[in-house]
Amino acid sequence: MSNTLALQLICPSCTAINRVPEQRINDAPVCGKCKQLLLNGKVISANDANFNRYIQQSGLPVLVDFWAPWCGPCRSFAPVYSELAAEMPSRASFIKLDTEANQNTAAQFQIRSIPTLMLFHHGREVTRLSGALPKGQFKQWLNQQLAGLRN
Repeated sequence: MSNTLALQLICPSCTAINRVPEQRINDAPVCGKCKQLLLNGKVISANDANFNRYIQQSGLPVLVDFWAPWCGPCRSFAPVYSELAAEMPSRASFIKLDTEANQNTAAQFQIRSIPTLMLFHHGREVTRLSGALPKGQFKQWLNQQLAGLRN
């Protein structure tokens, strides 16, 4: 009997839950339901209706950018966030939540300033960071946080 560990991944296209063996995480896994890439390197736009599914069901750490369209620093940080999502698709899921359009989730996590980044692992908040960072600092911060989860 195989002792293969599998990760649950949430499809960014149809939100179906997929189980992928850990050793195949870098092999461009596709959704069993819609056949789209599970780890496409793109930021996922979440909403009040599906946010908890991503947080609670994902086997990967989930980084959430709480933002709003009127927020200048949020808009300036968006390309940095997207670049890191493209560089690290198998290390974490990258989600954005518009706090103006999804006030219930923003209130649930007591988001008081934006942008706020929150890292979740196995459904629990691990850490949060308020404010935008330059790409180098953001990448360093995220790598430190992810390394701490693997220990």
